[in-house]
Amino acid sequence: MFINRVLLKTVEEKITPGKAVILLGPRQSGKSTIMDEIAQHSTLRIRRLDCDDSSVRLRLEVQMLPNLLNVVGDAELLLIDEAQRVKNIGLTLKIITDQIKHVRLLVSGSSSFELSNQINEPLTGRKWEYTLLPFSSYELAQHHGAFEESRHLRQRMMFGMYPAVVTNPGVERDVLNQLAASYLYKDVFTFQELRKPELLDKLLKALALQIGSETSYFKLAETVGSDVGTVQRYIDLLEKSFIVFRLQAFSRNLHTELKKTRKVYFYDNGIRNAIIGDFRPLEMRNDIGGLWENFLVSERVKRNYFHNFYGSNYFWRTLRQQELDYLEDYDGQLHAYEFKWNPAKNTRPPLPFIKTYPHASFDVINPENYLDFLKPG
Repeated sequence: MFINRVLLKTVEEKITPGKAVILLGPRQSGKSTIMDEIAQHSTLRIRRLDCDDSSVRLRLEVQMLPNLLNVVGDAELLLIDEAQRVKNIGLTLKIITDQIKHVRLLVSGSSSFELSNQINEPLTGRKWEYTLLPFSSYELAQHHGAFEESRHLRQRMMFGMYPAVVTNPGVERDVLNQLAASYLYKDVFTFQELRKPELLDKLLKALALQIGSETSYFKLAETVGSDVGTVQRYIDLLEKSFIVFRLQAFSRNLHTELKKTRKVYFYDNGIRNAIIGDFRPLEMRNDIGGLWENFLVSERVKRNYFHNFYGSNYFWRTLRQQELDYLEDYDGQLHAYEFKWNPAKNTRPPLPFIKTYPHASFDVINPENYLDFLKPG
């Protein structure tokens, strides 16, 4: 079953000679499927290289024009999977884009810290870069219809949106456990010297248990038995592997606003639940508020990625524990949101927020209107 991705058309339009299209994102998020779809419908001569194959890596690591001419051959479109595994891949891609004029490049990578670090300088002005995350609610609503997709909300909150999860109903736990155990951390362990891999597991569980709450690096370090610097470094690696992301506190005018705190969210609810081994139905859980918040923030982040939203996002909280779940600041306007699982709850923004930001908009997002919050526009 093919479910159309918002980025597919964008990527297709950007494939031109002289520029590389770079597709980043976690493993198993659908990057290869996009490549398959492009290859299937293209009229160009295509060559595809998988850099999980050591022989392919060796060929691409010989960064001399005669060798790369042989690699490209008569291909008009060169597809390179998992390019982060090739040493100095940025120089290889630069030589191809600059000197092999007839070929177009589409390159995928599963780790932004490895691939981005290698390509940013060599490919300055020579690349388009996109991030493909797991399915978004908007993509699934476009495929199934909004009403049908809303009926699956509880499943999405428990099992998440990875393509293999969505397209294999009934075996979601097995798929997620395999993803969490085998795929997601592969690049972290391969490319970064982690002296304490077991610490990564402890840290992930600690982060998973506090979704929706502020993150203290000091308290996390105490919990996992490490130091603050190591905790910050590991979270940075997890962020660059598209497993978690951070949201900063918003502060502008009010002296009681928290300024230096942050929250850590998971890109996918299913991965979060797999990490703590908890797939109980929502009515049996005491973390439904955190799950709902993580789901909506991560889905809004996908919406913003996929639809070229260039604003900034935050949460808001004061020293007196007054808070708003989510804020966006764009085009000179502040937009505030509160997330409520129970649609019957009537919520107003805290009075200090209203007084300090009188022109900010405010909306409550619940299961009855969440798809409107997650669609473009």
